[in-house]
Amino acid sequence: MFSHLTLGTNDLDRAGHFYRPVMAALGVTEPFDMPGAIVFGSLTGPKLFIVTPFDGAAASQGNGTHAAFLAPDRAAVDAFHAAALAHGGSDEGAPGLRPHYHAHYYGAYVRDPDGNKLQAVCHRRADEEADRGG
Repeated sequence: MFSHLTLGTNDLDRAGHFYRPVMAALGVTEPFDMPGAIVFGSLTGPKLFIVTPFDGAAASQGNGTHAAFLAPDRAAVDAFHAAALAHGGSDEGAPGLRPHYHAHYYGAYVRDPDGNKLQAVCHRRADEEADRGG
């Protein structure tokens, strides 16, 4: 559905300390190195770029926007939230069901150290997870 998403940071080292364990909790890796950026995703598929803004101005988060990452199961949502809080993020909504979206919507919300709002979400029923072993 999308090629890539870019989020700004004012401190690339701090962002790496935050994003590497958070994305690892979702099973997302760094497909290649890029000077001035941290890249997650796949070589030819969707990617997340964490960069200092190209225009040299300070990075700032958007009001009313967030990036939602698909989690393979509810345990990954929990791990995403825990990793975010352990690496400088802040809580914006603990892991849990959000039935106002749909009956099996299990998500968690955090802010990264630059204030960007992030989410991990699993749309699978709990019994679907058990059927596939997790």
